[in-house]
Amino acid sequence: MNDISLDATDYRLIDALQTDGRITNQELARRCALSPAACHERVRRLRERGVITGTVALIAPAALDCALMIFVEVLLDRTNDDVFAAFADHVRRIPEILECHMVAGGFDYLIKARVSDMAAYRSFLGGILAEVPGIRETRTYAVLEEVKQTTCLPIPTQTHRTRR
Repeated sequence: MNDISLDATDYRLIDALQTDGRITNQELARRCALSPAACHERVRRLRERGVITGTVALIAPAALDCALMIFVEVLLDRTNDDVFAAFADHVRRIPEILECHMVAGGFDYLIKARVSDMAAYRSFLGGILAEVPGIRETRTYAVLEEVKQTTCLPIPTQTHRTRR
């Protein structure tokens, strides 16, 4: 990906699509000062080159009864390739886990998960997460307020632009 060069028009397209992935090609072309054909071709190339990796619907968590967001620090009992692989394989199959990142620092992984409430969290921690191999210790942080949540990546030429 580091060898992909993007120009100002690509950045405008990406910025608009990050904000509204359902925008019509006609409207996207208008906003980015392109003809519809040129706009369609550029978006196609961005997809082919792996810059645009997909388009999704963002769902209100409460609508699916998973309003409580939690972050879990995970410390493994051993840190070798087999333990990492077993942990990662197991975590990928747990639907409540939205993100899991191997990190450097005082613990090994940071998990972001969603559950319905504190009772479901206790079930998640004591049942589901307890079955994951290699875990020595966890620390959990329940989110009280989501101050900022976005799926938009900063655009290099517009890093200080105010986003919706």
